[in-house]
Amino acid sequence: MTAPFPLIASREDFDLSFKVFHELMARKVTDILLVSSPYEAFIMEEEGRLAERIIHEYRGLNLSRPPMLTWVSTSAEALDALRRKKFDLVITMPLVDDTDAYVLGRTIKDNFPELPVFLLVHKTGQHVLDHKAFDRQSIDRVYVWQGNSDLLLALIKNLEDRMNVAYDTERAKVRVIIVVEDSPVHYSALLPILYKVIVTQTQAAMEESVNDEHRIFRMRARPKVLVAESYEEAMELYRRYQPYLLGVLCDVRFPRNGVADEKAGFSLLETIRSENPDLPLLNLSSEEANRERARHIPAVFVNKNSPTLNAEIHDFFMQYLGFGDFVFRHPDDGREIARASNLRAMEKLLPTLPDECVEHHARRNHFSSWFMARSEVMLASKLKPLKVSDFPSTEALKAHLVQCIAERRMGRQKGIITEMTTGGFDPDADFIKIGRGSLGGKARGLAFISTLLKQHPEIQARYKDVDIRIPKTVAVSTEGFDAFIGENRLAEFATREAGDAEIADACMAARFPDWLTQSLSVFMEHTACPLAVRSSSLLEDAQFQPFAGIYRTIMLPNNHPDPAVRLARLITAVKLVYASTYFESPKAFARSTYHRIEEEKMAVVIQHLTGAACGDYFYPTLAGVVQSYNFYPIGYMKPEDGIAHIALGLGKTVVGGGASLRFSPKYPQFLPQFSTVDDILKNAQRFLYALKLTDFPENLSIGEDPTLARLAVDDFHDNACVQAISSTYYPQEHRIRDGAQSGGFPVVTFANILKYQAFPLPEILADILEIGRRGMGCPVEIEFAVNLEAGRKPYLDLLQIRPMAVARQKLEIKILSEDIKRAFCYSTMALGNGEVNDIADIVFVSPDTFNAARTIDIAAEVGRINKLLEAQKRRYLLIGPGRWGSADRWLGIPVKWTDISGVKAMVETTTEALRADPSQGSHFFHNITSLDISYLTTAGNGTDFIDWDWLLAQRTETATTYLRHIRLAKPLTIKIDGKRSQAVIVA
Repeated sequence: MTAPFPLIASREDFDLSFKVFHELMARKVTDILLVSSPYEAFIMEEEGRLAERIIHEYRGLNLSRPPMLTWVSTSAEALDALRRKKFDLVITMPLVDDTDAYVLGRTIKDNFPELPVFLLVHKTGQHVLDHKAFDRQSIDRVYVWQGNSDLLLALIKNLEDRMNVAYDTERAKVRVIIVVEDSPVHYSALLPILYKVIVTQTQAAMEESVNDEHRIFRMRARPKVLVAESYEEAMELYRRYQPYLLGVLCDVRFPRNGVADEKAGFSLLETIRSENPDLPLLNLSSEEANRERARHIPAVFVNKNSPTLNAEIHDFFMQYLGFGDFVFRHPDDGREIARASNLRAMEKLLPTLPDECVEHHARRNHFSSWFMARSEVMLASKLKPLKVSDFPSTEALKAHLVQCIAERRMGRQKGIITEMTTGGFDPDADFIKIGRGSLGGKARGLAFISTLLKQHPEIQARYKDVDIRIPKTVAVSTEGFDAFIGENRLAEFATREAGDAEIADACMAARFPDWLTQSLSVFMEHTACPLAVRSSSLLEDAQFQPFAGIYRTIMLPNNHPDPAVRLARLITAVKLVYASTYFESPKAFARSTYHRIEEEKMAVVIQHLTGAACGDYFYPTLAGVVQSYNFYPIGYMKPEDGIAHIALGLGKTVVGGGASLRFSPKYPQFLPQFSTVDDILKNAQRFLYALKLTDFPENLSIGEDPTLARLAVDDFHDNACVQAISSTYYPQEHRIRDGAQSGGFPVVTFANILKYQAFPLPEILADILEIGRRGMGCPVEIEFAVNLEAGRKPYLDLLQIRPMAVARQKLEIKILSEDIKRAFCYSTMALGNGEVNDIADIVFVSPDTFNAARTIDIAAEVGRINKLLEAQKRRYLLIGPGRWGSADRWLGIPVKWTDISGVKAMVETTTEALRADPSQGSHFFHNITSLDISYLTTAGNGTDFIDWDWLLAQRTETATTYLRHIRLAKPLTIKIDGKRSQAVIVA
């Protein structure tokens, strides 16, 4: 707090009776109609526990109930609900039941003209934004939502502020912050930041609350935030609430007299500054050249494109609005002596501080200003009229301050321990949440599918001999991440270039929050089985741009006899997951999605690992991924029939693009890759991943999966789990017989399951896919594991669910025979839809020098050329053999996201040395589709082709041992017919 100023009027003209504060915020948003798909409704009601968070912020004596969300999925249901019940707000998605949001909004306004209607769009490029300027009669405000539940809370609060500001300012002189911004993208990002700063202070103070009265004061006396989208609206708000202004945050370009004015913001701020010399002003602009103009006003300047935008706005509140820690400074040179982050800290510090320091702050009303900024209205008002001269000595002044603070803190519970669940830890619970932050994408999906299973008991009833469940799970919310990163000041890694090893070392050396250590300690007292510690970031498994498989997962045997050692290992694993938030791969992926890693937060999922011990190893009978949309249907299969990939052992084989068995749950016996004995021997799984129960690594940060082992299937032929899914190969007869038999070699075929139905896997997967698809309102991808342990009831664990990025093929693309004749590449197995005309660079693996044993070296060369092209801001086409991004270097080139972050389109070719079926179940493949990267596969089917002679004849821009980079004089054309999975590339 460096620029304090009075935040409250004097006691003489301000009635601070208990009744006054009960009258504030009288108009509430109590009933919200949500018009969306089931999955979108689930996120907004459950992700981040929206209702729970509001309860925490509004709990108090005789407070109204928190908002209730009523969900409908069609426009007809919405209108029917509005006729039957009074709602305070309607939130709709752009397209509901094929009805445009503006048509729905107009209908609602015709019947309920006073009812606010908000539109949530997911992408800034959606057409609905284009209507905003001329269709305000249908939609009151458009918000751009990217899965962050903070926006939902912010828009509710902002509506309530608008509803109550007139009365609350007049009755209790509540402060007002004006935000002038006409871009839905920017005010959608800005409002959650503002409310978070305000609410964070309030929530921090609530832990010190004496009783419900104090909670009411803090919540109801907080500053109001008002948004203006034009010069005239801003001036109207300014004139009306000028006596109560706390600050103004203003864009530069916005409408004035109905026309976009490039200097409207400067004109507004200059007018305000001429009338209010001390009022904090913040100028927001995308143009750095405006910084100097803002300095002359004067106003604080923040560049909207800054990678530290959130931090800079936060700093503005801290430094200019009296928010944040109270910093005690020496009156002579201004150096910091001490700081207090809450009332308790200030109470302890005051008696120890130099008299001149306390007197310095008291003479400038710093104490009352700081208390008011924390919504401590009563305390601020009690101190505001007092003067230093009212006390016989500075010691008496200190004593009075301590006494006043102590009165406010009386009754506070000692020891701030994060609650796990209401009523304490329940070891029998399936899903436990630590902290009040967001669950993150992966945990959110788990919570959602757990809800689906509960809503559909017929699934379990249909398969009585199988337990269908989610594994026991503890989700450490993003509150843990915030505490860890904030307390150790590690946020710099979000914007600073640093190697993964440096980031991991810094996180390993950092102090872990005590409250989180205690919570995990309680959990570990009840847990002695292997664990999977998984990432669950805000963006991970999001519906439109999921960060699948980008962050760390750590498996722990959790079998050390010393509980302290087991806890320490768990904390180490959590730290490494936190560290992976800032690794290079997530940063590269974020750049492709226009997200800021600074905005990313990490929750952590701790799950009981599915499987059983086999000697020194632990693994499930099988694990895999099932998708409700098949990008590469074969024969009579349809895309909507879905596809599954399964493998013996841990799911790393599948999600890493390794050798696995592919089948459709609708046609489990149709296995083209197992057509002949030679096909089976060539395509069957030879290695599995398992957790090591012994030989725990000294350093978990070294290596990708230091606790896992890659084992040969042949070494486990005597294991009951392996025998349950294997057939037997007899080389003398060159024959494979179903079942595990003596005298031959085991071959993983899953014949007992897919052919003889020893376990109803295809049927269960089909049913789970259907309820998942209906629930999310789109195709889904589900990771699962199955354990078939002798003497125990079989069980199928659902490990996570995420939406698939299946493009809606609305744009009609036709590929003519002339196109194929002119093309140098043609594919009948293509992903995407549309036309690409902005690529002139091609990077391809030279067929003359390709060596299947050197794929790791090839991946490194791709990364180096990618870096050069990214620096030139040139997207490119990448061509090479096998599965791109495969974890198995013998099946393809094992590039990571950092190696291909600038790619626009990819072609997967086949060679005699490397023939691999497309792996739809891998995380790499999932992210490719979510980023709308065109992906072509040229199969050896006699139809697909790639003209290597033409490629090799082009002038080489750059050449490496295995790669060639060519640059065409004119951009090439890529046409993809998504309906028919066809594509051509024409130069």
